[in-house]
Amino acid sequence: MAAKKVEYQVKDGLARIIFVNEAGGNALDLQACNEFAEAAAQTRKDSSIKAVLLEARGKSFSVGGDIRGFVANKDNIHQHVIDMTKGFHGGISDLRNGTAPLIIAVNGVAAGGGFSLVCSADMAIAKRSAKFVAAYSRSGLSPDGGGTWFLPRIVGIQKAFDIFATNPTLSAEQARDLGIISRVVEDDDFEAEVDKLARMIVESPPGALAALKKLLNASTSATLQEQFDAEANSIASLAASPSTMERLMAFLGKSEK
Repeated sequence: MAAKKVEYQVKDGLARIIFVNEAGGNALDLQACNEFAEAAAQTRKDSSIKAVLLEARGKSFSVGGDIRGFVANKDNIHQHVIDMTKGFHGGISDLRNGTAPLIIAVNGVAAGGGFSLVCSADMAIAKRSAKFVAAYSRSGLSPDGGGTWFLPRIVGIQKAFDIFATNPTLSAEQARDLGIISRVVEDDDFEAEVDKLARMIVESPPGALAALKKLLNASTSATLQEQFDAEANSIASLAASPSTMERLMAFLGKSEK
């Protein structure tokens, strides 16, 4: 039986999806895509999960699609790639459409599908030494992993075309400045900062960040009035919840002392 390439763990409200194929650069082959999809699906079945952390072991976050696998399956390459993207895209869809915020921790190179995956995060944090490169067109391929949906919404269509067409290798600081990731931390502090961030998200007031994620995702296709209506209904529903009212009353009590 082949060794697993993706591990799934849940503890204290935090689900961890971990790429563990260190020797293979956490390449996204058919096995990895299917295991990723299985793990992502689990996050939507467990109501105790308050946040999802996607991370990787080794020196690479993910080098992207497994080119060796493409060549090995050259006689059935069309169906092979369709099968891969089915799992890959299904997993991303589950993570995006679930209520738990998705945190992606980038420990090294994020290329190809790994790059697109980072663009799907609700919040991404990276080592200062991390590198980001689209790499698809360099190999004669077009993007997958929702890259052509996520990246234009982050940087605009023209800049997205530039990044996908010319394949610049972006530093962590450049990726942050473009809005592809939100935080850069020193390499030595990376694991501690990732744990701290994940715990902060998990311990946020119940429902607040799930509502935030839903509103932000809806904003890309809503009119301003539709967003106004969604915001009004969301904040009213949260204000009416017992746990939120307790927090508001506690805050008021403290401020009046």
